[in-house]
Amino acid sequence: MKLHQSIPVDIAYGSLSLFTTIVHNIFLLYHVDMFVSVYKIDKASFWIGEMVFLVWNSLNDPLFGWISDKKYLSSGKSHDFSVTSIVLQRLDALLWTGPFFAVSFMSFWVQWAYPGLQFVICLCLYDSFLTMIDLHHSALLADIAISGDTRTRLNSRASLFSILGSGSVFLSYAVWNKDNLRSFRVFCAILTLLSLLGFYVMTRVLKQVFQKNVENLDKHVADNSLVRSEDDSDKQKLKSFVKELMTQSNFKWFAVMNLIQVFHCHFNSNFFPLFLENLLGDAISPGMGPFLIGISFVAPHINNLYFLSLCRKYGVYSVIRILFCVKLALSIVMFLAGPNYLWLLCFFIASNRVFTEGTCKLLNLVISDLVDEDYVLHHRNQAVSALMFGTAALLSKPGQTLAPLIGTWLLAQQTGHDIFATGQELGSIKPLHSLEDSKAVSDYREGCFNLLVYVPVVCAVTQLAAWSQFSLRGKRLQWVKAIREGTTHYV
Repeated sequence: MKLHQSIPVDIAYGSLSLFTTIVHNIFLLYHVDMFVSVYKIDKASFWIGEMVFLVWNSLNDPLFGWISDKKYLSSGKSHDFSVTSIVLQRLDALLWTGPFFAVSFMSFWVQWAYPGLQFVICLCLYDSFLTMIDLHHSALLADIAISGDTRTRLNSRASLFSILGSGSVFLSYAVWNKDNLRSFRVFCAILTLLSLLGFYVMTRVLKQVFQKNVENLDKHVADNSLVRSEDDSDKQKLKSFVKELMTQSNFKWFAVMNLIQVFHCHFNSNFFPLFLENLLGDAISPGMGPFLIGISFVAPHINNLYFLSLCRKYGVYSVIRILFCVKLALSIVMFLAGPNYLWLLCFFIASNRVFTEGTCKLLNLVISDLVDEDYVLHHRNQAVSALMFGTAALLSKPGQTLAPLIGTWLLAQQTGHDIFATGQELGSIKPLHSLEDSKAVSDYREGCFNLLVYVPVVCAVTQLAAWSQFSLRGKRLQWVKAIREGTTHYV
């Protein structure tokens, strides 16, 4: 019996998240510290690199989405596409980008060029392959399922495999040593190999599973009727698409909320070690640090399984709104309590990341609904899933670059300590105050606490204001789903 005959579609789809998560969490946690503390990148090179990355990180999502889906934007008589062939095209893209993504991850952990140059090349190369994976994997969510129940089931399987992949964070803390990186580099090489082989094997399996079980998928996918696309000029297609997108108020409000969400997620990831080291420090046992880091990466995926069950019952909009309210409430409680309640501080540092990341895990469901709305409003023959996901990322990905830039600036403003001015053995996130200078240490700790609390408060308030304007819920969402589920083409 062949392997693919015993693997359901949702398991095969979700397994790809495992091979992304095992390496991407390590990237989020250590790449800034590696370049700042180990490679000693200077401040100017760091800022220039982040700004170059900001531009490329923002542009590559819609660029790759456009390359993938531009042929589906118009109707005519030149080219014929079946819905099944579109799904298989996305799987072919995953088949070659996955292994290259794994190899690009390894390029961070061995110094092979001037730090500033390596920083730019590694970030842009890694993000290019990650973008291709995210776009096509997310687009499959909208392409192979329309009903909310089916999409949440696929998302649940992805969360289960992400939980397994997050185990790499626990192991990484045991091998991370700035003074001797040999064990850490071996660890990263092993993760690279696992990710490379996993993507290659499971993408091939998923293609076989899809081809075998296509008749069991949603009617939209099983229908092999043809989508016709004419040879309109790319410029004409782009103008038309942008004009149509600007009429969708729900997309614009979602973009505002998502930009802040991406910023907050990456802020938490980049500065998690700083908060642990400077706010908790020696007050917790040596094993508590890696436990908090590990649980902060695993818990969002575990919680996501519960959040997705709530989404099936109450809708994605309501669950996300509740999560924003919880984030705001916890931040206010922590602010009122102050930095001296260590166990409450431990809980808040972990839960802040858990609830923020938990929200991020639900956003693909919202974008999939926006894909449906775009399909219905503009009478498309085929949903342009990758292009919609890429355009959403165009407006949100700058948050990924702004997180370390704004975070380091706010840290300097709150504490008076510039992390780039530190080249000593204590590391870049530690102040240079003498151990006897208790007032300076106390002031620095208070500044870190302010940074920890103020950022989620501002983010939550702004997001609640934007999210209240989002109307793709309730009866409107039911209307959109009814039209798309009822027809392969909207007439």
